[in-house]
Amino acid sequence: MAVLNKIRQRSLILILVIALALFSFVIGDLFKNSDSLTGSSQDVIATINGTDINRVEFQQKVKNYQDRSGGRQTSTQSMNAIYNQEVRKIVQQSEFDELGLSVEKDEMRDLLKISFSSYPEFQDANGNFDFNRLNAFIANLKDLNGDTAPLGNFLVNYESWTSNEQTIAANAIQQTYYNLIKSGVGATISEAEEEYLGDSKTVDIKYVQIPYATIDDSAVEVSKSEITAYMKEHEDTYKSDATTEVVYVEFKEGASKADEDKLKADLIALKSDREEYNENSKNTETIPGFDSATDIEEFVNSNSATKYNDAFLREGQLPTIAKDTLMKLNVGGYYGPYKDGEYYKLSKLIAAKQLPDSVKVRHILVPHIGGQRADASITKTPEQAKATADSIFAAIKGGTKFMDLLELSSDKVSNEKDGEIEFDYLAGMAPEFKAYAFDNKEGDIDVVQTSFGYHIIEILEQKSFNKAIKLATVSTKIEPSDQTLQDVFNKMSKFEIASKDGDFNALAKERDLVVKPITFKALDETIPGLGSQREVVRWSFDSDTEVGDFKNFTISNFGYIVAKVVEKREAGLMSTEDASITVLPEIRKEKKAKLIREKISGTSVDAIAQNQGQSARTAAALTINNTTLSGAGAEPKVIGSAFGLAQGATSKPIDGQKGVYVIEVTKVTDATKLDNYTAIMNRLSSERRNSAQTKVYTALEDAAEIEDNRAKTVY
Repeated sequence: MAVLNKIRQRSLILILVIALALFSFVIGDLFKNSDSLTGSSQDVIATINGTDINRVEFQQKVKNYQDRSGGRQTSTQSMNAIYNQEVRKIVQQSEFDELGLSVEKDEMRDLLKISFSSYPEFQDANGNFDFNRLNAFIANLKDLNGDTAPLGNFLVNYESWTSNEQTIAANAIQQTYYNLIKSGVGATISEAEEEYLGDSKTVDIKYVQIPYATIDDSAVEVSKSEITAYMKEHEDTYKSDATTEVVYVEFKEGASKADEDKLKADLIALKSDREEYNENSKNTETIPGFDSATDIEEFVNSNSATKYNDAFLREGQLPTIAKDTLMKLNVGGYYGPYKDGEYYKLSKLIAAKQLPDSVKVRHILVPHIGGQRADASITKTPEQAKATADSIFAAIKGGTKFMDLLELSSDKVSNEKDGEIEFDYLAGMAPEFKAYAFDNKEGDIDVVQTSFGYHIIEILEQKSFNKAIKLATVSTKIEPSDQTLQDVFNKMSKFEIASKDGDFNALAKERDLVVKPITFKALDETIPGLGSQREVVRWSFDSDTEVGDFKNFTISNFGYIVAKVVEKREAGLMSTEDASITVLPEIRKEKKAKLIREKISGTSVDAIAQNQGQSARTAAALTINNTTLSGAGAEPKVIGSAFGLAQGATSKPIDGQKGVYVIEVTKVTDATKLDNYTAIMNRLSSERRNSAQTKVYTALEDAAEIEDNRAKTVY
C-alpha cells in the first residue's frame, strides 16, 4: 500500500514525464521525416515562385509519360522530362499572372471556333460553325455526369472537354505573351549599318606575336590563393553542384574456368549414346547421341539452347571464329566445342553442296486476308488464295505464258519489271521465297506460301555458285554454376567485412580488384558499364551516409559492387584541385603576358620582332565580324584593336589568346555606304525575333526562385 500511495502522490510527475517523452518522439519524428514543422514536406517535389509541385500528381504524370513512351525512357529520364515541363508551365504562368494576361469570354469563343469549325457536330445545314450546337454539346456533356460522347474520332467527357479548353486558353495566352515580346524586339537603321560595315570595312595589318610558350610554365608560380581568387572573380564559370566522390570494386558473376570446362565436357558427352532408366517402362533404355541420332532436328532442339536451322549456309553466314574450319569439314565431321559469343557450340556437318550467291526469279503474288501488307481491298481467304494460285500454276504448266498472267499479281513493283526480282542470299526476303529460289534449279516453277500470301515462282537465273553447308549445332549458354555464384558472393562479403577495419584500396590490390572512381551529382543515375544505378547515387547523398562509409549493391545481370564514399562536397565553388585544370593555364597566361610586356622594347613591329626573336607577319582584309587572324587563329582582342587604330598607327601590347601582340595598321579600306539599309535591318529584326522566345524563357527561369527537392523526394 505504501508503494501505491507514493505512485499516487507522484502521478502528476509521471504524467508530465510520459507526455514529454511522447512529445520528444513526435517532434523527433517530424524533424526526421520531411521537416514538417518548417513546411518542407516530402510531398513537394519543388517550389517555383511560391507554387508547389505535388509529389502524388507529379508521379502520376511521370507514369503517364512512361506509358506513352512505351518503356523507352528510364524512371529518372521520365521524371526529369516532367519536371522540366512543370517548371516551364509555372515559370511562364507566374509571368502571365503578373502581367494580367488572360483569355476573356469573346476571345475564348473565337478560339473554340478556330479549333472546332471543321467538326460536323458544330456545323449548321450550310456547313457554317454554329455556336448554339457547340453550347448544346457542352451542356449535354455536363448532364452525362462523367460519361463520354462521340466527337469526331474521339470519345470525350465533360472533364476532358474542360481540360482541352484550358489547354487552348493557355496556348493562346502564351502566344499573346511571345507576340508582345517579339513586337518589342527589332533592329535599328544604325545597327543595320554597323552590321554592314562589320562585313565590308577591312583593314590590313602587320603584327608580331610573342607566344606565351616562350616562357616555361615552371618559371611562373601560381599559389592556391590565386586560384581561389580567380575562381571568385569568375564565379559563374566555377560554380559546382553538390557532389559525392565514390570508389567501387566489381564482383562479376561470370562463369569460372571450371564452369566452362564442364560445359565443354557436357557437349562432347552428347556425341555418344547414353543409358537411361525409364520409370514408366521400368527398363534401361539407350538414348541416341549426336553420332547415331536419326532425327537430327529433334535431337538438336531437345539438347540445345538454340533451335535447329535447316538452311544451307554460305561462308559469310557462319560464326567468324569458326567459319574457316567449318567450311573444311567432311560430311559427318564435328567442330567444337568452340566459344561463340555467349555460347559454347558443337557443330556437325550434315550436308554440303554448291549453291548460287544470287538469283533472278519472276513471280505472281496472290495475297489473302490477314497476310503481311494486305490492305482493305484484299478479300480472298487463305483457302481461296491457294486455289487461285494453284489454278494460275496449272495454266502456266498447260502452256499459258507467265507474262500474260502478271495482271493477277498484287506485287505492283515487280509487275513493272515483268514480275522479275533479282537478289543475293543476304537479301531480306521472305525465308520460304528465298529458300525456293536458291535450293532449286533454273527453270523450276512452283507454288510457295509465305507470310504475304501464295507465290507462283519461276527461277530464271542463278549465278556465282559456291560451297554451302548445312550444320546441326548444339549450343549451351555460358552461365556461372551455383557454386560459382556462391563463391562470388562469399568473395564480395569477405571484402566488405575486411573493409570495415582495413584500407579499401590496399585490400582491393591484394585481391587483384580494380578500384574505379566516379563522381555523382544528386540527380545522376548511371554508372558507366553498369547502367542505371540510382540506388547507389541515392545512398551516397543520404544524410546518414558519411565519408568513409561503404556498402554492397546487387547489380542486375552482373553481380555485385562494393562502394565507398571518399568525399562529399556541398554546392558552391569547385575545389581548387578540380578547377586548377582550367584555372592554372589562365593565371599563367596573365602572368606570362605581364613578363612579356615588361621585356618588349622598340616602337615598331619590325623592331619588336627582331628584339624578341620573332618574325613579323601580315594579315590582309580583316573584318570586325570575323575574329580569325591569319597565321594565329581566333584572336578577337587583336582584331578589335586593329579597328580602333588609324592607318599607320601602331598598337600597345595586346594580351591575346596565344601570346602578346603588337600590330601596325598598314591599310584601311572603308566600305561604300549603301543608299538604304532597310533589307539588313529587316533581316536582323527577323533573326532576333526568332531567337527571342527561347532567350526570354531562359531569362525567366534564371530569375525564378526555384527550390528543387527532387533528390530528397521521388528520386
